[in-house]
Amino acid sequence: MIVVHHLNESRSQRILWLLEELGLDYQIKHYQRDGQTRLAPPELKAVHPLGKSPVITDNGRTIFESGAIIDYIIRWHGGGRLVPDASSSAYDQYQVWLHYAEGSAMLPLMLLMYVMRLGEAGAPLHPRIESEIANHLGYIDASLEGKQFLLGDELTGADIQMSFIPEVTKAFGKLGAYPSMAAWIERLHARPAWQKALEKGGPYMLGS
Repeated sequence: MIVVHHLNESRSQRILWLLEELGLDYQIKHYQRDGQTRLAPPELKAVHPLGKSPVITDNGRTIFESGAIIDYIIRWHGGGRLVPDASSSAYDQYQVWLHYAEGSAMLPLMLLMYVMRLGEAGAPLHPRIESEIANHLGYIDASLEGKQFLLGDELTGADIQMSFIPEVTKAFGKLGAYPSMAAWIERLHARPAWQKALEKGGPYMLGS
């Protein structure tokens, strides 16, 4: 059985959502962030040396990194669901979104998160970071215009992987400038599988 090593208030929430969308049996092992540092507990290092979440174990395999986990679960357990045909051009776009989420889109948002903690010392970096955020968020918003999901009318693993971007964008108070992305995350959060995963995963400040 798939075991999700789930850290509260983390990217592993979308892995629970994927499993609910596929209707798979799985087990959750809960881990709590340190109340002061907000870091993962040392117990996660017993699962994987990096001590990060999400990470899953399944059939003797340990898989970490959100995109790799989504790809693994869909390939081994999805039965052809939530992924375009591998011979189609849509599959190429699916792979792009799967890697783009953490490879490029999250970087300026993470930089902003850390630079904000520097106060005035970080002020010189803000214009460049904000420019990059606008560049990426504008691209995503334009890509969603007139669509239900990233690849058209059907939900795929790419939507699940990319969902963290608008959640963080909303937390920064920036989502209102990107109406297509705002409507998209509302549709995603309205899905019964997402709601069920939220109940099982516990409090998630990015989930409202």
